[in-house]
Amino acid sequence: MQETIDPEALHLAGFAGETSADEEVATLTLVTEREFSAKPDLRDSADRRWFDRQQFKGRPGDMAWLSPSELWIGWDGESNLSSLGHLPRLLPEGLYRCTNDLTPLQILGWGLGCYDFDRYRAAKRNPARLVLAAEERQGEIVHSVMATTLARDLINTPSQDMAPTHLEAEARALADKFGAQIDVIVGDELLDHECGAIHAVGRAAKDAPRLLDITWGNPDHPAITLVGKGITFDSGGLNLKPGGSMRLMKKDMGGAAMVMGLSYLIMSQALPIRLRTLIPVAENSIGTDAFRPGDVLPTHKGLTVEIDNTDAEGRLLLCDALSIACAEQPEMVIDYATLTGAARIAVGTEIAAMFTNRQDVALELNHIGQEEDDPVWPLPLHQGYEHMLSSKVADLVNSPPSSYAGASVAALFLQRFIDKTPWVHFDVMAFNTRSRPGRPEGGEAMALRAVYRFLVNRYAQP
Repeated sequence: MQETIDPEALHLAGFAGETSADEEVATLTLVTEREFSAKPDLRDSADRRWFDRQQFKGRPGDMAWLSPSELWIGWDGESNLSSLGHLPRLLPEGLYRCTNDLTPLQILGWGLGCYDFDRYRAAKRNPARLVLAAEERQGEIVHSVMATTLARDLINTPSQDMAPTHLEAEARALADKFGAQIDVIVGDELLDHECGAIHAVGRAAKDAPRLLDITWGNPDHPAITLVGKGITFDSGGLNLKPGGSMRLMKKDMGGAAMVMGLSYLIMSQALPIRLRTLIPVAENSIGTDAFRPGDVLPTHKGLTVEIDNTDAEGRLLLCDALSIACAEQPEMVIDYATLTGAARIAVGTEIAAMFTNRQDVALELNHIGQEEDDPVWPLPLHQGYEHMLSSKVADLVNSPPSSYAGASVAALFLQRFIDKTPWVHFDVMAFNTRSRPGRPEGGEAMALRAVYRFLVNRYAQP
């Protein structure tokens, strides 16, 4: 959308630009099952027997070498991440050029399929690289890969190296890269800014809680605010999680990772918006100063919250940040959080559950998510469940005893801090539990590309 990317950036994302005459470049051809079966020159021929020996029929996942420099790939005829996403770590290292006219989504799938988290071990191999033509939206595609890589790396990094201080350092590096302003409120300073909920969640940890506030862009442009849950590790607090449930809690800052990745992409492409990114950060630990069931917390909005369960801490971080976000009345607030297991039960681990107070936005994002192969699915903000947030001693309770409609009730809790501001809330897994083409097992940026395209459609069209 903006610039042509330099060769080094292309290389990091799994691509190559113009090649020299002495570089060996193999060709890839995508072939559907129907196209393969219709080829008359392969009937009763040696070529047909050669394809049979390689069990190639044009099905997705099929692959056949015609020569050392010519390869056919089976595919389903659809434009998605799966077309090429499995190839970078399946094919031998080297350069490849596709003979088909590829869509940006297919090219993106290749780049996302190059990902490997190698911070703590040597990479087993380099990915194969795809040669791109200059007109193939290099800038947007490459930065989309790099934005997703940023989010994945943050999520995959264990909490020992992704404590609140580390996450702040990553946010500062992101702000510096794009000339954004960043302000940070740490520890007891949160109380001076009426962020009693953020402070309470993180006060028992050795590494103090904090609120990261990044601003970028022209103040005259439409104001969009992103909010990301940044629990760097969630023990459950005094309502301690069982061991199995605690195993992946390094990913509980997945919401923060996603808004940082989305912010990277927005800033890299210079979208004409005034961007604000709020990231409340804390480690939910056990200690002598841990907050307790039965405590009543003050919040930025002035509402008081009775604590029923200290393991429902993410919504406490978000409520202060959402109140701050809405105070300046932006055009829209969008938050991401690994908030509830109930959302995973409802839509599984591979779809972002979405709640919004604007039905037109829900329909648009759902449609864009399908187009971008980045699925989101709307769940109800059913006001009839508000009674489950009732408290006898405070304005509301953070977690009702009932397990029914858990994702919706959590979203209703957040909505109490929104007022009438247009708002979208994503309840996400932030982790691939299995490897798929373009989506390796591990940390994942969900609903990032869908929201980016939504913002492009609304604010960057001529």
